Amino acid sequence: MLRSLNQFIQEYERATNTHDFNQVRPLIKWDAVYFFSDGAFRGIEEIEAVFNRNWNTIQDETYRITDVEWLSYSDTMATCIYHYYWRGFFKGEVREGRGRGTNIMVKEDGKWKMIHEHLSPLPK
Repeated sequence: MLRSLNQFIQEYERATNTHDFNQVRPLIKWDAVYFFSDGAFRGIEEIEAVFNRNWNTIQDETYRITDVEWLSYSDTMATCIYHYYWRGFFKGEVREGRGRGTNIMVKEDGKWKMIHEHLSPLPK
């Protein structure tokens, strides 16, 4: 089971790096809730809007997920924590950042889907 969960996280990272929400959409449940540093986003439409806004703000962004730790998992639900790293261009200058994330996945029709993501900066 951990193999399929790790594959899902890798696919989510790969899809995110395409900067094409049509690649990301199948991996997110329609009623998911995402928490980012600038707010809470409920449902696939709000999540799509914030992904597109972020991709338009940070050009050529590369996003990486590392140090994945599975806190709990079953045949139908899983929770993990991890570190993330991003790098891209903001107004023509290289910018980068890192933080930590929490994801909750549910299995729907035999496939894992993201139901919650919470990203935050590392503590100072």
